[in-house]
Amino acid sequence: MSRKGENIYKRKDGRWEARYIKEHRINGRIHYGYCYGKTYHEVRDKVNQARYALMNDQLLPVRGKRNRFADYCNEWLYLKRSSVKPSTFVKYTTILEKYIKPDLGQYFSEAISEILVEQFSYRLIHERGLSPKTVRDILSVLHSILNYTTKQNPLAKSVDIVYPRQDRKEMRVLTCEEQKRFTEYLLRDMDPCKFGVLLALLTGLRIGEVCALKWEDISLENKVIFVRHTMQRLKNLNPASEERTRIITGVPKSGRSVRMIPMNQDIEKLCNKWRADDLEAYVLTGKAGYFLEPRTLQYRMRQYTKDCDLKNVHFHTLRHSFATRCVEAGFEIRSLSEILGHSSTRITLECYVHSSMNLKRKNMEKLNRGKRISGSLSFFINRQKPPSEKKEPLNLHGSQGIFHRVLCSAKEQKYRHGHVMSSACF
Repeated sequence: MSRKGENIYKRKDGRWEARYIKEHRINGRIHYGYCYGKTYHEVRDKVNQARYALMNDQLLPVRGKRNRFADYCNEWLYLKRSSVKPSTFVKYTTILEKYIKPDLGQYFSEAISEILVEQFSYRLIHERGLSPKTVRDILSVLHSILNYTTKQNPLAKSVDIVYPRQDRKEMRVLTCEEQKRFTEYLLRDMDPCKFGVLLALLTGLRIGEVCALKWEDISLENKVIFVRHTMQRLKNLNPASEERTRIITGVPKSGRSVRMIPMNQDIEKLCNKWRADDLEAYVLTGKAGYFLEPRTLQYRMRQYTKDCDLKNVHFHTLRHSFATRCVEAGFEIRSLSEILGHSSTRITLECYVHSSMNLKRKNMEKLNRGKRISGSLSFFINRQKPPSEKKEPLNLHGSQGIFHRVLCSAKEQKYRHGHVMSSACF
């Protein structure tokens, strides 16, 4: 049989055959299921539907004496299904099916060692060309699965993972002039979409949070914005569906992301002017039941920045620019972290605090306020300079000339080294 794909073969009679694991029996043997079709794509869809049905039926494999590492990956993923958000589950599934299982799944769990993991990490970086951040995410999932495996199988080894070094890239932040220019552009011929973009610039909202924001979430009476939902486009894990992706609206990124953002006077005036009559209406569209997904908003954002001649500006740039303006205004870090919806102030300090050159100059000028430092420094700056060597030499001869040259040399040493020299030196 010729093979194409994972456990999919072309038979001699021209049909395609796919094999999948239905269960692991108590005696350790694997019970396989089979699917058949006229084409490769037909049998692939059938086997994906069968696997999806097994997952929905909550059929966990029964562990035998020696299980493949892929079996533990499936068990771990199943247990995570009910404890993580849909977006996280899709991420885990993609990492397992695309990277971990094809490379390490065929090994017995006892055979997974540090050398295998190091080779796996090397291939991800140098052969697949993945970024260090992506590799770190994959290795983080692998580490969690290995910990689960060691708890389930006493023969499995504990493996230490070395994560690749990740160089932190400086995030693009709008300057004050650029932010002013972009704000003026949005205010001209403003529509609900431009209003939402400007609102994100003034509050630090994420793109998914802006897309899911409704007017019922904006309380003008209490002068506060409630962030309760986020919108995402995720990969559709149901192979029976014709849509490859789907849009879901759920809770924000973390527990701290569910938050209240107080409005200042400018935001309040802006919301009063553009408030829709229907509270069920989305902010970006002004209509109920009609929304803009993040992908569409990113497209419009690119058009806006192009019109303003802003280079390398993305929607997330607005969030970092907001954080920078808050730091320049003297925000307390705890308050800023809660407004941004971070789980800890460490994330705010390490990733979102960008000091502008003007702020750095102001902080450097604070050193002049110290009397001890400024006083001593002024003394040295204002001190008389040593005699210049380019002065016209005196026409002295004999012993008198020698004495003059020694005297000048001694004076020069005095100014250079700060030594007090007496007449006894001469």
